[in-house]
Amino acid sequence: MARAVVLLTAITGVLLTAFAWPSVRSSVHDVPIAVAGPAAAVKQVSTALAQRLPDAFEITEVADTAAAERLVRDREVYGAIDVSSGAPQVVIASAASGAIAQTLQSVAAGLSQAQAQTGGAKAAIRDLAALPADDPRGAGLAAGALPLVMVGLLAALLLTRLVRGATRRATGALAFAVTGGLAAAAILQFWLGSLGGSYWANSGAVALTIAATCLSILGLEALLGFVGFGLGAVTMMLIGNPLSGAATAPEMLPGWSGMLGRLLPPGSGGQLLRSTAFFDGRGAAQSVIVLVAWLTLGVVLCLVGGMRARRAAAVTAGSARTPAPPASPARPQPGDGDRSASETSLTLR
Repeated sequence: MARAVVLLTAITGVLLTAFAWPSVRSSVHDVPIAVAGPAAAVKQVSTALAQRLPDAFEITEVADTAAAERLVRDREVYGAIDVSSGAPQVVIASAASGAIAQTLQSVAAGLSQAQAQTGGAKAAIRDLAALPADDPRGAGLAAGALPLVMVGLLAALLLTRLVRGATRRATGALAFAVTGGLAAAAILQFWLGSLGGSYWANSGAVALTIAATCLSILGLEALLGFVGFGLGAVTMMLIGNPLSGAATAPEMLPGWSGMLGRLLPPGSGGQLLRSTAFFDGRGAAQSVIVLVAWLTLGVVLCLVGGMRARRAAAVTAGSARTPAPPASPARPQPGDGDRSASETSLTLR
């Protein structure tokens, strides 16, 4: 009982740390934005941002409004401050990150106050990639990250228990990823109204995320058994999901955790879905590469595990088919005949 209590306490601490630490310690740091305008005005804005929010932004200087908007639409930056036309404008993309969009809106409020002191116009705000009217806070995207991880984990568990053979399990995982992607995208887009863009592209993004999660866990299980399944589940559930940045943005997570989260299927899947739903697929290359890499790793591990299982079965079958060597006849010992006759005589008597 004491061991069980200690183990459960440790599990509680690990779960709380994994899910609460990224949220509590999240902040705006090194978030890429653009500042458009003349060099003197850009320097003035950059200095003001550094004083008000130290280390909050990583600024890319561009010459005009068109260049700034292109960076935002290509998902190279989260927003822009445009001072090229005199009156400041703040360009946001709430679909890329609602939290960062709110931060940029507070920057716009600060610029408006500064303009009011000098008699200038208020800073205008333009949203180049707005969230849908049915889900203006992006709650569906944020809440959908954990169910997709759990679906991939559950699929791997059921396939491991119900299907024999690594190849059949991998085929089943791919088939389920397609149907699961179609179903999940339909719920998020047509019922909840959390997604825009092409339904088929969104379904493909969800399917690729499920396939990468499920197949990587199946591959580890095929290679390492129950230990591999546990390792895959911990990686996806306790590391990948909290560090996905689905509710905020990877750049807002503490330290290196945001970068790590983007290298795992939950983080890459969330970023890919934002690209397909709100940016016409722009900025999706890195996410696709990461997910395909995990999917390929899972398939390779499944094949290796299947080959090892077949080799072991062949060795076992060969051992069972090998006939045992015939036993050599026992040589009669001296006196055996006399004892046999004597024993027969006693029996007859």
